[in-house]
Amino acid sequence: VQLQASGGGLVQPGGSLRLSCEGLGFTLEYYTVGWFRQAPGAEREGVSCINSGHGITYYVPSVKGRFTIARDTAKNTVDLQMNSLEPEDTAVYYCAASKLTSTGAPVCAPSEYDYWGQGTLVTVSS
Repeated sequence: VQLQASGGGLVQPGGSLRLSCEGLGFTLEYYTVGWFRQAPGAEREGVSCINSGHGITYYVPSVKGRFTIARDTAKNTVDLQMNSLEPEDTAVYYCAASKLTSTGAPVCAPSEYDYWGQGTLVTVSS
C-alpha cells in the first residue's frame, strides 16, 4: 500500500490550495483516509478524515468551514480543498489510510492509521 501526496506550496493568507492523496496499486475507496499535519515543534494532528463506504467526514474545529475533504473515485484520490488559509495552517501535510471502518464519524488520530504518504509542505505567508 503506497500513498502519494501532492499539492503543497506557498500561498498568501486568505488564499487556497488543493492537496491530493493518490493510492498507488490499490483502491483507496475501501480505506478510511485522513489528512494530518505537523508544524515545527508540534505534534502531528488530524486535520480531516473520511471513512470508507459511508463517506462520513471529520474536521478538526480550527478548519471547519474552510477545508473540504472529498473522494475522487475515478482518479483514486482523496483531496483536501483548503480555502481561507491562515498562517497557522503552515505545516507539513500527510495523508494516511486505515483499514478501520465505522458507521459514524471516522477516528482521526494518527495512531489509528497504518499507511502513510510522504509529506507535502504548505506555507501560508505574505
